[in-house]
Amino acid sequence: MKLYVAQHAPNPRRVTMFMMEKNITNIDLVYVDLNALEHKNEAYRAKSPLATVPALELDDGRVLTETRAICSYLEGLHPEPNLMGLDFEERAFIEMADRRVEWSLLLGIANSVRHTHPGLAVLEQPQFVDFGHAQAKKVIEMAQWFDHVLAQQPWMAGERFSIADITAFCAIEFAKLMKFKPAAYGMPALQAWRDRMAERPSARVR
Repeated sequence: MKLYVAQHAPNPRRVTMFMMEKNITNIDLVYVDLNALEHKNEAYRAKSPLATVPALELDDGRVLTETRAICSYLEGLHPEPNLMGLDFEERAFIEMADRRVEWSLLLGIANSVRHTHPGLAVLEQPQFVDFGHAQAKKVIEMAQWFDHVLAQQPWMAGERFSIADITAFCAIEFAKLMKFKPAAYGMPALQAWRDRMAERPSARVR
């Protein structure tokens, strides 16, 4: 299998962290240069019609896009260590946490960075700077909520590490491009969680 990824992009990093947590080493990584707009060319669009990364090309030629779908497929192939829930109940609560992180935190960070960072102007035309700044304010509000959550439990989905923590870590790390650091905004629980996450070997994957 081949996994199409891009350096510094948070969604491909979510999958590569997921793979490392599961010790999956038999998937070839293919790097797509977003700044050169390689994801927009005809050959790549044949694999990922919406021109997004990551994309997982299976051995039979089919291609999975969307980060969560790719991770679900890999979880099925490699059930241990479990990162998405052992039964239907745990799966539901982990998915809820992961979706909250993805839609309430990662999406806002991505919108803020893509619309305000000069280096991403090639990917976001036109950039709407006011929209980006508005998104940044919402990110701070949501980060405060997650700080409150982590003051009451050790991990994003509860008592154990899960895919929701991978999504959140990749989001917070991407937020460095908007100069966001939890401790600077009075979020000690979120900062402590981020620092614990940064100690995991998978966090070194880019």
